[in-house]
Amino acid sequence: MTHDYSAEAIHAAASREFQAHRQFLWGLCYRMTGSAADADDLVQETFVRAIERPPVDMRAGWRAWLARVATNLAIDALRRRKRREYIGPWLPAPIDTGDEASPPAHEIVSPEMSTEHRYDLIESVSVAFLLALEHLTPRQRAVLILRDVFDYTVQETAKALDLTQSNVKVTHHRARQAMTAYDERRLRPTRDHQARTAERLREFLVCLQNQDVAGVEAMLAKDVRSLNDGGGEFYAARQPVVGSKNVARLLLGLAAKRPRGERLGFRMLNGFPALVVEAAVPQGFAPRFVLQVEVDRDGAIEAVHTVLATRKLLAVPFETQALQ
Repeated sequence: MTHDYSAEAIHAAASREFQAHRQFLWGLCYRMTGSAADADDLVQETFVRAIERPPVDMRAGWRAWLARVATNLAIDALRRRKRREYIGPWLPAPIDTGDEASPPAHEIVSPEMSTEHRYDLIESVSVAFLLALEHLTPRQRAVLILRDVFDYTVQETAKALDLTQSNVKVTHHRARQAMTAYDERRLRPTRDHQARTAERLREFLVCLQNQDVAGVEAMLAKDVRSLNDGGGEFYAARQPVVGSKNVARLLLGLAAKRPRGERLGFRMLNGFPALVVEAAVPQGFAPRFVLQVEVDRDGAIEAVHTVLATRKLLAVPFETQALQ
């Protein structure tokens, strides 16, 4: 039996397989880079590669081949980003995750892994998780994501990254070691934790609007950290702000300067509630930003993340909505 390898047949096959696996590829690239815009570009580049240099045997499944191409493109993109100077703290680009939540830990089943080292699809796009991945090398990041998020076997991971199985095991071990601090403080986006975070975010907003200094400080953990990602585009703190008094002073000062008539709304972004703010502002200030808080086991706010850079907000819907 002969097979059609004409340009038209290759384009048709690539288009069909690309559409079938596009969502998976985008999710892989987003977790690799922490950037929705980069994920868009990488997925498109993967499609171009599929047309220009398709797999030798197009009768076999394309998913593994497409994942291999996308992962290696993402590694290259991540290395380029690491080499460039970034103005101020870096935060992942927010993405809308809707009404999704992590399943109970007992529902996570893998023949090779315990639930302790398994990250589900929602947790693996959370801001805390993506920030933790920044401590890994690009290849460690790829191995961890393939093994612990997408359930790749050692053999599948080795094939995707052109590594030996021994190298995969060593790289995976080192990646897990680098995630120790995250794992020790890990709070997955379950329904309960999402609801607790939403409640604290509402209370925090009220305190900021009322310029309640004592109220704001009381909600913050002693060692709270505030990261503001303006990407050099807008006015923003260019260093992490640490400590309850310092963070309270910063946020209360910013809240006092916000114009009247701004639009406030809540969305579920990266698995957790987020405040989306839009307003007409003077030049140099962000007309739109996203604010999220991380709440610890005691209910205190241990991190405040504010994303202002325009390119980071491309995947956040313009319309805001009330959080139930």
